[in-house]
Amino acid sequence: MQTPESPGSARPTSRDVARAAGVSQATVSLVLGDKWRGRVSERTADAVREASRELGYRPNLAARNLRLGRTRTALLVVPALTNEFFARVYTGAATVAARHGFGVVLYPSPDGVGPAKDPFASARAALDGIIASSMAADALKAFHGTELPLVMLDSDPSATGAAAHVNLDIVDGMRQVTAHLLGLGHRRFVHLASAVPSWTFDVRAAALAEALRDTDVRTVHAPLDVDGARAAAERALTGPGPRPTALVCDDDILAAGACKAARRLGLRVPDDVSVTGFDDLALATAVEPELTTVRLPAERIGERGMAALLAVLAGERPEPGDLPVTLMSRDSSGPAPA
Repeated sequence: MQTPESPGSARPTSRDVARAAGVSQATVSLVLGDKWRGRVSERTADAVREASRELGYRPNLAARNLRLGRTRTALLVVPALTNEFFARVYTGAATVAARHGFGVVLYPSPDGVGPAKDPFASARAALDGIIASSMAADALKAFHGTELPLVMLDSDPSATGAAAHVNLDIVDGMRQVTAHLLGLGHRRFVHLASAVPSWTFDVRAAALAEALRDTDVRTVHAPLDVDGARAAAERALTGPGPRPTALVCDDDILAAGACKAARRLGLRVPDDVSVTGFDDLALATAVEPELTTVRLPAERIGERGMAALLAVLAGERPEPGDLPVTLMSRDSSGPAPA
């Protein structure tokens, strides 16, 4: 005699579960959909769950999603697939999504500046919502008017069209960096700023300018790659006037380029010039000396972003508040040279 678990047997259905539990199929749907409270008794719910386990019944999620008008799929839009930070954001989002039976599709928008084209023939039909990480304000125009809920991560909280924002405390991160360097006696700074137009980099620049308003600080922009940062840092270190004693970089990649520039010029880090980064990528401890940088909880912001989208879909209010960041003091920063 074949059982539902036997090879070749038919897959058990909700009708089989109803028959085994002695209830209607509607009751099975209520219990397995977790909507039974106040409608059926605890004893009946236990009987349905027990019958479901014994039969090895698994609901047809595709059919259920069609009935609910849901695909249980979220789109995560990021500026680049090659950046470790966004890979960690995806890991966090996908972890929370999996706990709730959701999938996450990862989609790049070049530099987070150019418009992100809709990757589906109909985003409304293919997705339940969108999470966008570190994107320029106008980079998501393709999704406006789709009526899909949008959660923005590490983005301008005043931007319209988003159902929720989840941000890092970038301002405090830059304050921690500058307080660390000022405490080491530095008074001549270069801000090696990312040339990518982005809210998060604008916030870093504004926070740094405010914290260093009583010092000598100069801003030099660089493309977000090691070679471009190296060239920009070389110009900053060999320019007219007194040489800066500290290079404050918007990103660990820029900081790695700054360290290369110092070595090429015969300068020692941190004896002749201190270098700081931002993000705490794996790169930060791969270079020598290891980078003083700000650790951003990338996986955590991905988790909070997915949780915020799930809350919006459920008609609930997402968790408020920015995520804290942490200064990682390492060997690339030291006392200002005499």
